Amino acid sequence: MKHILSVDLEEWFCVANFEKAIPRESWAARESRIEAQTRALLDLFDRRQARATFFILGWVGERHPDLLKDIVARGHELASHGYAHDLVHRLTPEAFREDLARGLGVVRDITGLSCRGYRAPSFSLRRSDTWAWEALAEAGIGYDSSVFPVMHDRYGEPDAPRAPFDVPAGGRMIREFPLSTVRVAGRNLPVAGGGYLRLYPLGVTRWAIRRIEAEGLSAVVYLHPWEIDPEQPIPPAHWLRVWRHRVGMKSLLHRLDVLLDAFEFVPFRDMA
Repeated sequence: MKHILSVDLEEWFCVANFEKAIPRESWAARESRIEAQTRALLDLFDRRQARATFFILGWVGERHPDLLKDIVARGHELASHGYAHDLVHRLTPEAFREDLARGLGVVRDITGLSCRGYRAPSFSLRRSDTWAWEALAEAGIGYDSSVFPVMHDRYGEPDAPRAPFDVPAGGRMIREFPLSTVRVAGRNLPVAGGGYLRLYPLGVTRWAIRRIEAEGLSAVVYLHPWEIDPEQPIPPAHWLRVWRHRVGMKSLLHRLDVLLDAFEFVPFRDMA
């Protein structure tokens, strides 16, 4: 069975987890480390003959145009992560449309390609945000991967479907690919991506993907380039936020290598 591999292309200082410790206006002065991080992932994907969808944060993309061109040249898909990593439910409809258009424009201007997919920063798009889904449809978005059917302090809709589903928007349907979960003791357990990929033992992640396969579903694996870089700066944030950000970084590239060897991974475009 084929599973979906995705990368959210954002810098270590763009994460919502550090928004209080790293003001937005300081981003331009921060050390950029994304070139080396991303190319390490691209080299691994080449070795394992895996292809991924890269959700491009426009702010990062316009500062690293050659990186976007390299991602495309290696056979991967580009999709949108918006422009400024603002959480969708904090934006007005007008501000969301502007952020979306700007992010899409960065990818189009650099590569000549139009994005078919979208992922909201920090999975902040909810099924009830009708105005946002309509904006996505107007912008030509055909699929999304933002809904996380879990309970979390910053995101999540625990009652959302665990399998792909269609969302009516602007007179047509947008295909939603929710982030992966498994049912344990009557609750959805998040798996196969980001901090969960770093936190759980490798055996747990492999078991979870096999269990998702047994349901006839494809796992949605996601990560960020900064998650394989334990040498990145440590901001003056609360210890729990720092721990969340850094746990398992040293072993993630190896874990990902094992998963790419054990399972077949494709970009969203192959499934949507």
